[in-house]
Amino acid sequence: MGIRSNITDAVKRVLGFGEKANPLKNLRAYQGALVSRLTSDWMASQLSADAEIRNSLRKLRDRSRELVRNNPYARQAKRTTQINMVGTGMKFQSRVTGIRSNKRDQRVNNLIEQKWAEWSSPNSCDCAGRYGFHEFEWLAAGALCESGEAIFRIVRQQFGNSKVPLALQLIESDMLDEEYTGKTLKVKNEWRNGVEIDEWGRPVRYAILTKHPGDAYYLDYSNNQKLHVFINADDIIHLYLPERPGQNRGVPWFHSVMADMHQLQGYEEAAVIRARAGASIMGFVENDQGELIGDEVSNGQRIQSFEPGTFRYLMPNEKVTIPDIDYPSQQYEMFVKNKIRRFATGIGCSFETISKDFSETNYSSSRLSLLEDREHWKFCQKYLINNLHLRVFKEWMKLAVLVGELDFEDYATRPERYIKPRWTPPAQHYVDPLKEVRAFREAEQAGYMSKAQVIAATNGGDYDDIISEISREQEVAKDLGVTLDKDLDLEVEMGQLELDLSSNQPTTPRIAPIRSKRTRKKTK
Repeated sequence: MGIRSNITDAVKRVLGFGEKANPLKNLRAYQGALVSRLTSDWMASQLSADAEIRNSLRKLRDRSRELVRNNPYARQAKRTTQINMVGTGMKFQSRVTGIRSNKRDQRVNNLIEQKWAEWSSPNSCDCAGRYGFHEFEWLAAGALCESGEAIFRIVRQQFGNSKVPLALQLIESDMLDEEYTGKTLKVKNEWRNGVEIDEWGRPVRYAILTKHPGDAYYLDYSNNQKLHVFINADDIIHLYLPERPGQNRGVPWFHSVMADMHQLQGYEEAAVIRARAGASIMGFVENDQGELIGDEVSNGQRIQSFEPGTFRYLMPNEKVTIPDIDYPSQQYEMFVKNKIRRFATGIGCSFETISKDFSETNYSSSRLSLLEDREHWKFCQKYLINNLHLRVFKEWMKLAVLVGELDFEDYATRPERYIKPRWTPPAQHYVDPLKEVRAFREAEQAGYMSKAQVIAATNGGDYDDIISEISREQEVAKDLGVTLDKDLDLEVEMGQLELDLSSNQPTTPRIAPIRSKRTRKKTK
């Protein structure tokens, strides 16, 4: 009776009966937290960011790299990340001003830019002598997308012809051992996925493997023990975009859409096989005797091949059935596009950018998607500049002054005067160049943008360089007796290519004749 009574009481409590039962116990204020038959397969955890990453990071990296190797959309996503973040390279500009004025010290700036360019060569800035600083930018952007993180080791040693004792070593994220987790000798410190953090969560040291765990030449560790080197955080640049507070490792940007891309890849392979099989079969020969007809037997079926232009005569009891093969079906393209849209959304890009399909877009929709993408890439560029470029530059400047490569007497007392660099990302492409240029021109005239900002946004150039080049052009034109007209009205003088946004069809351009300044003055 006791067991039966206990079971009955348990059932009553579950159903909400009894004196101690609460009918609202199993209810949730949010439908997303509702536990029911429809949500029974909804798996969720209460793990921290580091705990979730530790159990999944290696598999996520491996699958992400496999997608990049074999999936064209994933490869395009990585390439898009590198092009939009780095492109042809970020242009470095020193902006040191005078001691008593805000006017730029051009002599000092030219010297800093020259020495930085010399150090940025592969022979000097890379420990291995393979990559220049631009290649480091490109590889870092690709690693952020594919592996979720990029790791640089700062090595204070001379390499190549450089007098500055500084170089970088690019370390693949696999070598930061995520299994190195636990307590340290310091009571308040602990290892989190290969990163030692203090009580405030600040990185202290990194556990770097001496050999790549997947290198086929170095799979045999002595005594089956992985060897580590412990590097201080001051010597490590660890790049990743965290998604949760307290996160110490980065995850591939494909993590939320990997399953979709894998399914799409399998679906496309099956579609190709079915289409090839369907295209290979011309028809079926049937008779009323139940006999196999043909020359070749395969899996119990007779197969007969035909040469082009061949006529075959059938027996009186035979007939030919030609199958109606309609594959891929009309649903194929819709399904593929839907999967690509999910993939693009998951990594923060537009569908057109990943698929290279602009058949369903017009000027307005293309510009809207590009503007949204640009905000995403601007954030990524700013992160890369603040955490890679600026940190390396500060270290390079300090060491360059220390060894006498740069002779600045007041650097020790006023280092902030020299730490004023600017990295200008490559300019974004236009959907409609004429409309974009007119918009920038009006923004500059209204005081919303400076000329330097307009130049950087339009072609990624440097204002001082362009002004100097214009000055040289004017001097050459003056010597040759050529008048350069710079005051052109873009709408009246050059004409305008009008675009009917409703029909998405360009109209005939209206080109007005170009008049010189002399003609306009005479008219007045």
